[in-house]
Amino acid sequence: MNRDDLLEQVTEDILAHVMNGSFPERELAQSIKPEQLDERFEEYELLFDLHFILKSDVVDFVRDLSTHLRSLRTETRTTSRTRRGAVDGRIDWNETIKKRYSEHPRDRSIFVCNNRTVDYDIPENIVLKRLVSIIHTTIREAEEYLRGEYDWVRETWKGSTDLIDELQRIVERNVHIRRIRDPDAYEPTERMLTTAADSRHAVYREAASLLKTRERLFDGDADAIRDLLEETAIAPDDQDSLFELFVLFRFVATLERMRETQPQYKTIATGRQEVARFEDEKEIVLYHDNSAGDRELSFVAVPDEGAENHSRTDKVQLEAQSIAGDYFDREFRNHTGRPDVIVLEVVSEDDSQHEYLITEVKNSTNVDTIRRGIKETLEYLAFLRVNEEFVFGPDEDEYFGSGWNGLLVTQDLEDETASLEDQSENPVTILQASELEQQLEVVLREIL
Repeated sequence: MNRDDLLEQVTEDILAHVMNGSFPERELAQSIKPEQLDERFEEYELLFDLHFILKSDVVDFVRDLSTHLRSLRTETRTTSRTRRGAVDGRIDWNETIKKRYSEHPRDRSIFVCNNRTVDYDIPENIVLKRLVSIIHTTIREAEEYLRGEYDWVRETWKGSTDLIDELQRIVERNVHIRRIRDPDAYEPTERMLTTAADSRHAVYREAASLLKTRERLFDGDADAIRDLLEETAIAPDDQDSLFELFVLFRFVATLERMRETQPQYKTIATGRQEVARFEDEKEIVLYHDNSAGDRELSFVAVPDEGAENHSRTDKVQLEAQSIAGDYFDREFRNHTGRPDVIVLEVVSEDDSQHEYLITEVKNSTNVDTIRRGIKETLEYLAFLRVNEEFVFGPDEDEYFGSGWNGLLVTQDLEDETASLEDQSENPVTILQASELEQQLEVVLREIL
């Protein structure tokens, strides 16, 4: 499955699950944010705004902004006020005579004065102010990253630190921008956007166009989301995250189809990795990205210290752990790696039986990488613990579960490989990306 196919499928999944409010937005944000970003950017809207300002059109807009502000449109209004004994503005003699005759006879100290005021709060400027505010707020949150040397910044803000400073000066000091009132929460309205889009001034047309692009993104427009994923969200060398998200959505969609019901989705919080939960005669819980620490699940690879005989490998591990503990005066534990995507937990109705499906994902067709994935999946199964107790075992031939508890998902291979039926005797099942749609249900039925 190439990158274009992945983008197409993940876009459809986002539209089907995230934009309708079912799949947790924070889970999506965690999956597509560059790993260097801190947890603030796990908030869906802030992350999408970051990707929005990474668009080259936005950078070009900021680059030309100071020039455009010199010819900002305004409207002039004339207001009339009645003054006694003083003149404030230009005297309107016709209105002054009428006022004296009708209301203040013989009072020659009455004057009607006209004052001209410049109004910046026209629809086009409200549109412009909203766009500048969004860009400035997002840059302020992400400034340390935009000034850094990160691949995901690409060629947009790289080398443009002066441009960041210039935008900050514009927002904080430019007299024209400061005279435009801050837009209300509901602004700009559709009428304001239309007025700006039809303006003769390029800056207003561009501002309206960029705001509409952002609006389409947040409204779930397929083309806008695909552009975001393709242009900014996933760095060219980080297709692994996109592939993991694809596999996660396949699990969600397959479980929905099998259970004929919508799950309860969970917003991912710190220390909690639950994504979805199906509750029926059996409870099915789907975790992503880490072992489910809140359910006391862990992957701890510790040799049995009480055993009479240890293998050379176990002896080395125990001695290394002991020496490090003595040297640093602290307790160390040995862990396996972590599953890249999924832990599926199935709990019987009376809570007496638990089943687990551990999934490793390798976005690769390389034979050595797939072999490493098989080994890692076996390690996860052998060292899976609940409440510090091994899940599978204690007999050696039970270390890896029933034969359906481990799953490895890889990219599509050109060479012919063993079918699902041919793998039935192995403790780890291997599925390629294109096989998930049909074969994942077969694997899940063995667990459920």
